[in-house]
Amino acid sequence: MTTFIEGPRTAEYLRSEANDHRSRDVITLAAGVVGTLEAGTVLGRITATDTYTTYNPANADGSQNVAAILFEAGKAGQKRTATTRDAEVKTAKLVWFSGANATQITAGITGLKALGIIARS
Repeated sequence: MTTFIEGPRTAEYLRSEANDHRSRDVITLAAGVVGTLEAGTVLGRITATDTYTTYNPANADGSQNVAAILFEAGKAGQKRTATTRDAEVKTAKLVWFSGANATQITAGITGLKALGIIARS
C-alpha cells in the first residue's frame, strides 16, 4: 500500500482574520524562489523588486524583515495570496526558513506581531 504524506493545506495556519478578507493581499513571489513554498511560509519582501521570498534574518535585501505569511503554495514569479495584517495564526503551522533556530523564530513572531498578526499556540 502506498503511503502519501500531505504538506500544509491552504490557509491551514490561519485561526481568524479580519472581515471581507481585509487581512489579505495579492503578492508576487520572487524570481529567485527555489521549488515550491508551502502555505504558511513566513515571508519577507525584497525591497528593490517588491517581490516576496522566505523570510531570513541573514538576508540584506529587505527580506530580513517579516512582511507576510503565504496563504497558498506557490513558485517563483507567481502571484499568490498572503496574510499581511490583522489575523491570528497557529504558531505550529508556520513554515520557517531552513535552519531557523528558536531565537530567529521568536524574532519572526515579533515581526508578525508588528503587522498585527498574532501567533497563538
